[in-house]
Amino acid sequence: MHPDTLIAIDGPAGAGKSTLARGLSAHFHYRYVDTGAMYRAVTLACLRRDIDPDDATAIAAMLRNLDLQVTPGTGGQPSQVFLDGEDVTPHLRGPAVNQAVSVVSRHQAVRSFLVARQRALAEGGCMVMDGRDIGTKVLPWAKVKIYVTCSLEERAARRQADLARSGLATGHEHVARELHRRDSLDQGRAIDPLSQAEDAVVIDTTGREAADVLAEAINVCLAKGIVALPGGKEK
Repeated sequence: MHPDTLIAIDGPAGAGKSTLARGLSAHFHYRYVDTGAMYRAVTLACLRRDIDPDDATAIAAMLRNLDLQVTPGTGGQPSQVFLDGEDVTPHLRGPAVNQAVSVVSRHQAVRSFLVARQRALAEGGCMVMDGRDIGTKVLPWAKVKIYVTCSLEERAARRQADLARSGLATGHEHVARELHRRDSLDQGRAIDPLSQAEDAVVIDTTGREAADVLAEAINVCLAKGIVALPGGKEK
């Protein structure tokens, strides 16, 4: 592991983690992994196999034979997730996955399975990784830890706009309720809950442009000694 070239970003849904992580990936020419997409992929696998999201035993059995592969993003591009050779990245943000992902994510077997995969992906260093337990569980030795936060009202507006762009018209109040529900599940789960690492730098994105947030995060990384790869050649 190369802790001096690892950037861990955590925070609740809709706070702007992925936007910030991709921006840092592009700036420092580091690889990028969205760990939330990995949990969504496991959730999608459950739904496709008609496995109850609450059925820990069935999910653990499924994981023993699950073909899950991740290709880290480069140059600020999103990472890609494959199930049984199929690129399922475009299918990970639908309503059914949104509804079930926090339930699936709380199972020990799921978290152990994916944490091991995530650490393996970060093994070569030069990585920006975002999620909900990166700085506290997955990469507690990361050189930089950033906790991204934002008001529920603004997170709901962002998520509503994202859904609208995908052709899914959803009311603001419904989106806000769903985000609040996810926050409660993520923060209240017994295993690796969403929490801020003690040594994380908090960045509040409420009312701010993405470029302004990125500039602050770049300064945090530089102050911590993060150095860009030369020539834009990701490891």
